Amino acid sequence: MKILVTGAQGFTGKHFINHAKSAGYDVIPLVSDLLNPDALDNEVIQCAPEAVVHLAAISFVGHSKETDFYDVNVIGTVNLLKSLTKLKKQPSRVLLASSANIYGNCETSPIAETQAPAPVNHYAISKLAMEHMAKTYAERVPLMFTRPFNYTGPGQAGQFVIPKLVSHFARRAVTVELGNLNVEREFNDVSMVCDRYLKLLKYGEVNEIYNVCSGQPYTLLHVVSMLEQLSGHKLEVKVNPAFVRGNEVNRLCGDPSKLNSLLIAKNIAHNDPTLAQTLKQMLDATTI
Repeated sequence: MKILVTGAQGFTGKHFINHAKSAGYDVIPLVSDLLNPDALDNEVIQCAPEAVVHLAAISFVGHSKETDFYDVNVIGTVNLLKSLTKLKKQPSRVLLASSANIYGNCETSPIAETQAPAPVNHYAISKLAMEHMAKTYAERVPLMFTRPFNYTGPGQAGQFVIPKLVSHFARRAVTVELGNLNVEREFNDVSMVCDRYLKLLKYGEVNEIYNVCSGQPYTLLHVVSMLEQLSGHKLEVKVNPAFVRGNEVNRLCGDPSKLNSLLIAKNIAHNDPTLAQTLKQMLDATTI
């Protein structure tokens, strides 16, 4: 299968490409700018992909230029879908990576795909807008949507909280400044996410939405404790009010039942890394 991948140079893109190539797939990284429709048309038509994984996005919630979220995440996706409609033969599946952030704060936990979205930041709003705009192409392009919950791994940018913590422990810093310490998040391994994306390309139902999650959340203080055990180093955690976001999502924990049921029906087993294994791999990969 020939897979066209957008966002190939990003954190998830690099891991996905390695994962897909190891599984024997032919992977073509998209080179064109999503905001350059003519170049995009030419490249997509020339590639003639059998499947598409759309990962390109502005994904850091604290990104400073708010309009970028909508330019890239919404308009860029629409441009890609327009290009795909011009293919003589449609891919078997087009996987669009959305985000669990669209759920916002809700009383229900863990969160299933049926939960009504309630986004509270520009990143989440742009991803929900992307989903709605993409659905206008559903009769012409075989779409699938994924809503991954928080994940991490080697190579993730230091502006994200887990690599930031890992860096501080790796260089044995005295203190670290964080925002809200009481938030709960899943911190899954990027390899798990890539594995599920590949399986969805093969077995996922078109026009369906799938949470990509474990259903296991952790507090940041728990992550700090695990890093202390793994590194043999303790540091002081300070709350910096500048890092405390307004409209913070307090708990984000997903229900993986829908995707797990699909895999069970196909007799597919999986053995995902534990958080401790992920953090150990990140510590080992950190250069000081």
